[in-house]
Amino acid sequence: MSEWLFDLGNTRLKWAPLAADGQPGAVAAAAHAEGADGWARLPAGEAAWVASVASADATAALLQALGERHPRVHRVRTLPRLGRLRIAYADPQALGVDRFLALLDASEQARPALVVGVGTALTLDLLDADGRHHGGRIAPSPELMRQALHARAAQLPATGGAYVDFAATTADALASGCTGAALALIAQALSDARARLGSEVELRLHGGGGAALRPHLPAHVWVPDAVLRGIAHWRRRLLD
Repeated sequence: MSEWLFDLGNTRLKWAPLAADGQPGAVAAAAHAEGADGWARLPAGEAAWVASVASADATAALLQALGERHPRVHRVRTLPRLGRLRIAYADPQALGVDRFLALLDASEQARPALVVGVGTALTLDLLDADGRHHGGRIAPSPELMRQALHARAAQLPATGGAYVDFAATTADALASGCTGAALALIAQALSDARARLGSEVELRLHGGGGAALRPHLPAHVWVPDAVLRGIAHWRRRLLD
């Protein structure tokens, strides 16, 4: 029996088979912009496990496409607690399912972690060694900062440039400022996390924009498939 894991974000859909070890296999992706053409190459199987932070219309379109290919389609949602994880939000549904699933994956490691996701937004969530979520922070990602600046001042390029200490071109200044803002927020959050927990805290990074930050970050664990891994844990915990 083949089962598949699906992570629908604000700009991309990622999917992977559930491997024999209970973890995601090779990951594939399609942009929302691909529309029906992208959905047409979705795999078929016995069951689909779906997490979505996208719009209601995009989510409905994906669920319909998967329903044509899978006898069982399961919608993955944020829960107040699952396994070792206990979230801080009084209203569980107010915590994005992508953040919840990345925390769920981190909670399986049984050590303090700052879980940072870099997608449309930059999200930071603190988890202690007992699996208790201490809350988090949300900010624009570097890519979204660039887009917002370009939208308000079209002469400022939306892409390009490189991160440097002090830039001598506008493109480099924009790249350095937006990337630097994200790095500073992560550094401050790490410092605050250590002070709150009184211990070292592992930095765990995921999301499509994370790769660009990696060269400038301190020691960290790169988990590009954190949400898909969280879906696999969600499935296992619910079926246990």
